[in-house]
Amino acid sequence: MASRRKTPRPFDTSRYLDSDAAVAAYITEALATDDQEAITRAVGAAAKARGMSEIARETGLSRESLYKALSGDGRPQFETVSLVLKALGLRLRAEPARTGGKGKRAA
Repeated sequence: MASRRKTPRPFDTSRYLDSDAAVAAYITEALATDDQEAITRAVGAAAKARGMSEIARETGLSRESLYKALSGDGRPQFETVSLVLKALGLRLRAEPARTGGKGKRAA
């Protein structure tokens, strides 16, 4: 009797984002990459972990448009990302990219 090979499931990050701290840490790490696709995917995984229907309701956007925009292949507008982060209970924070030394100021 031939054994059946099981097809591995794709890794689903959202299954492991089970706390606000985990979501914040994951998105913070994605932001540190400066990779728009990684950031978009991270925000999408966090939204999926929280429940895309809930995020859609809180943002006033459709579930379908959120899935598309936050897939990593989409190019979400900043407003969309901002609304999703707010619905997740997160906020963006700016900090100097360089450590030590003085940055140049615009005249």
